[in-house]
Amino acid sequence: MLLHSYFLAFLLLLSPIPGFAREAPDVASPSFTTVPELSVGFDLLYEQKFAEARGHFANWASRNPEQPFGEVAVAASYLFEELSDQGVLTSDFFLNEKRFLHGIDGSPDPERMSHFRDAVARARELAVGRQKTNPKDGEALLALTLAAGMESDAESILQKRHLEGLKCMKKANGYAKEFLAQHPEATDAYIAPGIANYVIGSQSAGSRFILRFGGIHGDKKLGMEQVARTAENGRYLRPFAKIILALAARREKEDALAQRLLRELKEQYPDSALFASEYAKAVSVASDH
Repeated sequence: MLLHSYFLAFLLLLSPIPGFAREAPDVASPSFTTVPELSVGFDLLYEQKFAEARGHFANWASRNPEQPFGEVAVAASYLFEELSDQGVLTSDFFLNEKRFLHGIDGSPDPERMSHFRDAVARARELAVGRQKTNPKDGEALLALTLAAGMESDAESILQKRHLEGLKCMKKANGYAKEFLAQHPEATDAYIAPGIANYVIGSQSAGSRFILRFGGIHGDKKLGMEQVARTAENGRYLRPFAKIILALAARREKEDALAQRLLRELKEQYPDSALFASEYAKAVSVASDH
């Protein structure tokens, strides 16, 4: 009975929606405004240029020491690099039921994971500090969501400590719900319950009953619809939501959807070996049907 958050952390790197702000964010607010340097960093991340992306994130974080998002992005760059090296973000992983439910073969890089944990700790410290002034601070809630979600990914997918991963997933989902309650128009936030719904919905009926928590009962269709909201309207996370939705579509044999999403990613990031490879696989499988 093993459950992954599957990218809940990186998948929750929330971005702004034009005209949306329940709070009055300042100019540097990464949760509610588009920050060009962060956008460049995420584009580099999607191109698998991890060190370059990390440089952009670290530079921004050093100039905005009061913002936990910078450290979140640094941590995400280490996590995404490890997921990429382990082949997690591929149809080979998603379509292998044993790996999908149990995690990677082998162990993650210890030095990379140490850097990841350090960045997560710094992000959480900054977020908790902001909450001392305002318990409902949007930047803090976002960072706490990401910190818990990234730890869930590391524990369940990479370290294969599934109970710890589940505990972190529950925390992340709780923070995401609180964030959405304040900011329902923050479309990228739907990727949190979306991934949880899809992963829990992929379990057996018995496991779904036991694993119910935080109001998530497991519904693959609903989960894909929620992730699709980010894939359609997200900012920083739109490409990431597309790859997750495409891989889920491959699992559900929705070939047309998978091909469309992967084609869009391949065209947007022509230097990405990941998107080119996954698009070729999706086309090949569809042509065999």
